[in-house]
Amino acid sequence: MIDWDDAFDNAGYVPNALGYFDTWQERAEVFRNSGVTSALSLSYGPEKREKLDIFWPEDKPKGLVVFIHGGYWLRLDRRYFSDLAFGPLTHGWAVALPSYTLAPHARINEITREISAAVTYASSKIDGPIRVTGHSAGGHLAARMICSNSPLETEIQKRIQKTVSISGLYDLRNLCKTKLNETLKLTQTEATTESPCLDTPIAGSNITCWVGGGERPEFIKQSHLLHDVWKPHGIDIDVQLDNMENHYTVIDGLKDPNSNLTLTLLS
Repeated sequence: MIDWDDAFDNAGYVPNALGYFDTWQERAEVFRNSGVTSALSLSYGPEKREKLDIFWPEDKPKGLVVFIHGGYWLRLDRRYFSDLAFGPLTHGWAVALPSYTLAPHARINEITREISAAVTYASSKIDGPIRVTGHSAGGHLAARMICSNSPLETEIQKRIQKTVSISGLYDLRNLCKTKLNETLKLTQTEATTESPCLDTPIAGSNITCWVGGGERPEFIKQSHLLHDVWKPHGIDIDVQLDNMENHYTVIDGLKDPNSNLTLTLLS
């Protein structure tokens, strides 16, 4: 029998894992106060947490990058991750970071719809191509934007030239067997509908499943699973194993304009 609580337990295998939350929050605040041009707390929907921040490059944006935060759909918000905009900003891209309603106040399918609304709203502010990325639960939500059953309008999907799902979850069915589900309240039906690996990608999709080599085996397995399921559909999909980065350090490359992660997202 597989212990699914253990399989999805990122914090249990990284020393002082929850300390990363304080570090993220501190460095994000420093970034927001650094003089970067921004529009903060823009409402993209009626709910309290349906807010997003946009950071602007010095010149006219080449396009839009959307970063979707993680936290198992039940914790954190956009303000922990502001500084991850630095890499794309340096290359001339505008960056939007949305928050969303957390479980148990929203089901995962409702969160998917909120992120669709956030991408739609941000795309109305910035012309040109769109690149979508996200971490962990945000990686799942990023992949959902290019699924055939995504709530995102076709005209917006067509603008998404690249998706980088970082440490994403693509098969949610086994989450129903975890303690997390006491909060997530996933049913098998919803877990099936919300699992990218059980759907098909839109034609022309280009996605990289980015995952740290030091992560839990389940996260590495799921990245390869999505690749194997989606590749026969003729899309451009690959898996990038990022050295021995853990679940909490794997996103740091977005702060670096010259990192492989940033360059993959913007390629």
